[in-house]
Amino acid sequence: MVSTVLCEERYGSQSEPNIYSYGDGKLSKNNFSRTSSIRQIFRAVFLPQGYPDSVSSDYLQYQVWDTIQAFCSCITGTLATQAMLKGVGVGDESATAAAATITWILKDGSGMIGRILFAWYQGTSLDCDAKRWRLFADILNDLAICIELVSPLFPSVFVIIACVSSVFRSIVGVAGGATRAALTMHQARRNNMADVSAKDGSQETLVNLAALLIGLVITPLASGNYMLTWSLFFIFTFLHLYANYRAVTCVVMETLNQTRLHLLVQVFLQSPDLHMLSPAKTNAMEPVLWKQEKPLKVNLGSSLATFISSFDDLQDCLKCNGNEIFLFGLDIKKGILNIVLHEDITVKQIIKACFQAEVIQCAYQQVKFLQGGTPTVLLKDQSQGELIEYIRKGKSMTKSETWEVLRLSARVADHLFPRFLKDLEMAGWKSEPTQLCPDEWRARWNLQGVQDKKIY
Repeated sequence: MVSTVLCEERYGSQSEPNIYSYGDGKLSKNNFSRTSSIRQIFRAVFLPQGYPDSVSSDYLQYQVWDTIQAFCSCITGTLATQAMLKGVGVGDESATAAAATITWILKDGSGMIGRILFAWYQGTSLDCDAKRWRLFADILNDLAICIELVSPLFPSVFVIIACVSSVFRSIVGVAGGATRAALTMHQARRNNMADVSAKDGSQETLVNLAALLIGLVITPLASGNYMLTWSLFFIFTFLHLYANYRAVTCVVMETLNQTRLHLLVQVFLQSPDLHMLSPAKTNAMEPVLWKQEKPLKVNLGSSLATFISSFDDLQDCLKCNGNEIFLFGLDIKKGILNIVLHEDITVKQIIKACFQAEVIQCAYQQVKFLQGGTPTVLLKDQSQGELIEYIRKGKSMTKSETWEVLRLSARVADHLFPRFLKDLEMAGWKSEPTQLCPDEWRARWNLQGVQDKKIY
């Protein structure tokens, strides 16, 4: 008798289905093959629940490269540990336990201080530029391992070398941990950050265990053999850096940071049809080894005191910025664009403020073209033409002319930003939240009060 399929169910979109059928008066259920069962167990242990639907599309590619880099780092770390133990006195009959303990305390203490200082100095920028800081952390980690490998060759300054290495490793810990959190947030698509992070830890633990087993073979062979030690170091360091570069460049973030917004607006203003780049193309253009070069430095969330020194300055500033909920100040001599944010400003208004800043950046690049560079922006209206004419004056621009630059850029932004925001969301970008990372200064102002000269 032919059986009839009554029901089919799956545990996740990629699992083998359970099929319930009826035939010969009995309800039957198919059985998984042993291979299928092993695959399901592996997925449950090492991949987030619901994979691949519960994570970003770049998850698998990133994790493969991240696994390779973790393996290489563990191998070189084993070589460095051997060198550090030798430098601290292991195997030396003249070395004392007290001296080794003091050296280790100084090393760990230096690392703790370095961790605190780096987190204070750069902590807020790690979210905004996660890919670049992640690569920086791994480069610094390889440098720390290199320093530890040469430490036994300089016993007189071993303590200093150990402390420097510890500081480097502490910076790696802060930058690597913080950027991993940012990348985990990007990968988690079902509010499952904890699961994604836990499975990432399981994957890394498995890789480290495999590397430790290989380290048991490598360590006796490399002990006392400097040629083999350094050969292994250079081979695995090259693989480590290459895998890290491939890992961060395969990540496609849909949130806006300053670099990605800069690339988007530049292409948007340059193209005759106001073309909007997709997240994949923009991320491929995003530099991960250095900061994006810009004509002006933009300080988002500045204090009024950075460019307001008199009542006339405040009055001119409020007038040229119109009814916007942000204020601009241009320091033409220092090449700095300061943006003051109102305390009631929204995320989309912050994006508009950054968009206006990029209009000015484009005008500066167009001036560079007129002086013999490459064309970077298409002149579309009279306001942009006037804007460029003022900027061509360079540092000879008067203060009143800088206010006029801001007024003209605001007019261009008012005209183009609604189209930009609409195309941004249609292209697959997220307008909220952002990683534009403004500073914490917020202000409140009253244009009517300034006109009456009662509130200032």
